[in-house]
Amino acid sequence: MARNVITGLGDLSQETVDMFRKAANSPIAGDPRILNKAVSQATGLTYYDLQAPAKNLFPVITPLRNKIARVRGNGDIATRWKVVTAINTGKLRGGVPEGKRNGSVSTTTADKLASYKTIGLEDSVTFEAVNAGVNFEDIRATTGQRLLWANMIMEEQLILGGNGDAVALGTTPTPTVANAATGGSVAAATYNVVCVALTHAGWSVASMSGGVPAVQTVTMPDGSTYSYNSGTGQKSAATATTTSGTTSTISASVAAVLGAAAYAWYVGVSGSEKLEAITTINSVKFTSLAGTGQASAALFAADYSKNTYEFDGLLSIAAAGTGATVQTLATGTAGTGTKLTASNSDASVDQIETLFRSMWDTYRLSPNVIYVGSQEAKNITALVIKNGGAPIVRLNGDFGNGANNVTAGSVVGSYLNRYAMNGGQAVRIELHPNMPAGTILAHTDTLPYPISNVGNVVEMHYRQDYYQIDWPVTKRQYETGVYSDITMAHYFPGAIGLINNIADGI
Repeated sequence: MARNVITGLGDLSQETVDMFRKAANSPIAGDPRILNKAVSQATGLTYYDLQAPAKNLFPVITPLRNKIARVRGNGDIATRWKVVTAINTGKLRGGVPEGKRNGSVSTTTADKLASYKTIGLEDSVTFEAVNAGVNFEDIRATTGQRLLWANMIMEEQLILGGNGDAVALGTTPTPTVANAATGGSVAAATYNVVCVALTHAGWSVASMSGGVPAVQTVTMPDGSTYSYNSGTGQKSAATATTTSGTTSTISASVAAVLGAAAYAWYVGVSGSEKLEAITTINSVKFTSLAGTGQASAALFAADYSKNTYEFDGLLSIAAAGTGATVQTLATGTAGTGTKLTASNSDASVDQIETLFRSMWDTYRLSPNVIYVGSQEAKNITALVIKNGGAPIVRLNGDFGNGANNVTAGSVVGSYLNRYAMNGGQAVRIELHPNMPAGTILAHTDTLPYPISNVGNVVEMHYRQDYYQIDWPVTKRQYETGVYSDITMAHYFPGAIGLINNIADGI
């Protein structure tokens, strides 16, 4: 039987086309040759709408690094300067007899230096990651950019709280401990309380979940290692207290340690003391004990407060006893501490007033900025607005046409220092991302001294500023590092004011 062979669309009759459409719309039920598959988004036959490049959702807030002048050094292992700190120290009077000469004045001088340090961070990108990132982002370039940002953040932390050589915390003072039979859920037993003072660096890496490292070890790409101190003092001697019943509380305090930004507290039966709290004041109150934190037994046997790979920062310079004005608030009630207080006469904070007056009486200068953390930003505003119990803010609203909305909230953005020339000086209040709770740092960028030869009170001196190294390829990945060879030179520590051991609340 002869077959009709269709060689082109022109061979199709209208009748054939109509029959094909009918068959497609009405398949034979149960025919195994028919594949009746609905196509939806779930089948995955869709475009992948990935926005490029990656979103960088991390803060790079570096106010100190951004404002401090950067100055190229002149070789050497340190930048050095000489200071004249006093003239006529014997306080000779000016009157002399006729025809006579006065005595010679005594002048106090000192040699100063800031040693250069190499700081930097590294990262790596595999060959496969580079290939996979095509049409998304240049992985090698963006890795270098993020390393630079990470270095800026790290440098900011060092400018604020680096402690290369300025402060040794030493052995943390022995705690004073008491207990009460009510108010908590601490079981009956004899407990030891051990305290470890922490520098700014120690506070920044400590956590209840991760514990408090005394020494940290870095493994380099070649497999070798080096270690550095994490910023902890030597642990205190243990103080024992015996509780009764099942509803006890334990309170403890230590003498405040100058240079400490925080304190780690370990509690437990003898030999099993566990991390139970990290505070930014020198006391604590326990209403319960978790018993699951880091053990202290084998840690903190020595003072690990200095990291010689870092330069000294503002908080450490202030605590080093080199002339900064430092105000440490009293211990107060254990676990409660001493809070900032408002003056009853005007919208001011007593402790800030005391700091400003002391800086004027000692050095005849005023700060131009105060750096605070979120706790102090909140409490200063609350104290000023409260004004010793008499609010100074009135909210006005436009309630016409049925509207009844007001804008809530207020902020104290500056503080008038009455202890300054020309009727006072407005001192900015700035929130700093790395400032511990319980600490206020005041600083002035200018000195009211004629011909002081100090163009900038503080400078970053570098032998080589930020530079990137792409290391030779020894494996199937690109390794890179961003470094700087730098130090901080602070010419006049009297420009720093510090209030610490501040409790929360008003």
